[in-house]
Amino acid sequence: MILYPAIDLKDGQAVRLLRGDMEKSTVFNDKPADQAKSFVDAGCEWLHLVDLNGAFAGEPVNGAAVEAILAACPGVPAQLGGGIRDMATIEAWIEKGLQRVILGTVAVENPDLVREAAKAFPGHVAVGIDARNGKVATKGWAEETDVMVTDLAKSFEDAGVSAIIYTDINRDGAMGGPNIEATEALARAVSIPVIASGGVSSLADLTALRDTGVIAGAISGRALYDGAIDLAEALALLKG
Repeated sequence: MILYPAIDLKDGQAVRLLRGDMEKSTVFNDKPADQAKSFVDAGCEWLHLVDLNGAFAGEPVNGAAVEAILAACPGVPAQLGGGIRDMATIEAWIEKGLQRVILGTVAVENPDLVREAAKAFPGHVAVGIDARNGKVATKGWAEETDVMVTDLAKSFEDAGVSAIIYTDINRDGAMGGPNIEATEALARAVSIPVIASGGVSSLADLTALRDTGVIAGAISGRALYDGAIDLAEALALLKG
């Protein structure tokens, strides 16, 4: 199981939100590229980036910070979500060296775009499914839909999507542990690799996710910044 350190970008800084609330943000580093480099120096194999402003704006806002991270961490693949809602943006990011784009809101509103992108850029397109109480939320988690998580995930089974990033919004940034039961159920319901996000806050959480045997990865943010998880120790644990 791969551990993805998270760098959430707001106004050019690395922050963490509490349950997705833009008004409840904590700045952890005003130089996101330095933060990324510290994760890479600890041995991480991937980086997970989110353009928080972009998720609300519907277009990239923290592009300069993302590009600085890519330049500071050559050779380490990164995935990015937030405000990526058209083919031109997808193509631009992949050309700039991003390994994987994460399509969230657009996966609900324009699923054909996900299929088109996954076909055009094999292995470079993931779907981000953010949920409250089993139902998908969009537009930076501000809008709730009636779409069920499993139904949305299954609709992309034949699309060539490289991964599904599943976030339980109620757990995100709250340090209360991930929703292992829901994440495992989703991973067993689809053949697409599922990455857990939201509330991953201890080595025990990582062990529990790994021990399901079906979850492909885990994203952690606040716990790494607060020191609740030592990244090098966690990576060693997951390598077994």
